[in-house]
Amino acid sequence: MNKFFPFNLSILMIIAIAAFACTEHEQSKQKEEIEMSTQEQSSLTPAQQAMVDTWEEHTASEFETKSIEATMKTMTENPYVNHVPVMTGGVGKEGVKNFYSTYFIPAQPKNTEVTLVSRTVGQHQIVDELIHKFTHTIEMPWILPGVPPTGKQVEIPIVVVVQFEAGKIAHEHIYWDQASVLAQVGLIDPSKLPVVGARSAEKVQNPTLPPNELIKRVKGQK
Repeated sequence: MNKFFPFNLSILMIIAIAAFACTEHEQSKQKEEIEMSTQEQSSLTPAQQAMVDTWEEHTASEFETKSIEATMKTMTENPYVNHVPVMTGGVGKEGVKNFYSTYFIPAQPKNTEVTLVSRTVGQHQIVDELIHKFTHTIEMPWILPGVPPTGKQVEIPIVVVVQFEAGKIAHEHIYWDQASVLAQVGLIDPSKLPVVGARSAEKVQNPTLPPNELIKRVKGQK
């Protein structure tokens, strides 16, 4: 028998125990994060919970039932919507209604997916961090005005700032990286520009992805 075998076995046992401890630590950490998230949700005031309920009713009306009337019922008498990167949206009740009915709600591809990453609820405001995913199979004036369907897959992080007045939605500011959208539908060449396309959405969902890829590309590093 190898005289070093007991020593090697001891090392293997230590490594196994350490690995098990790390796994337990990660599981415990994940459990704590879930419990913290649950506690944060349960700690909302009745007014904050009402805002969340109204906002979720609003988005369900946009993306699920696709009801213009139900969408507008969640908003004030003088709302506005501003998609910041391309300045699409509407001002005033009729302007917003026209935007939703003409350019937004009917212009969502069938495979559209909207995934919540994080949510912050204030006294009069909700901020959602989302991943918006779709295939560009139809004209989408709200995000790609004047661009015919390309059939390309698009996945982008979006931030929505929702302001409330008297329990209803007063305005929405929606932000995303338009350059990443253009890269994914083939309108710009990301290999020649500081643009990452769908990778930006991937890194929001997986922060461990390597950073500074564009910097390394410019410097010719691997």
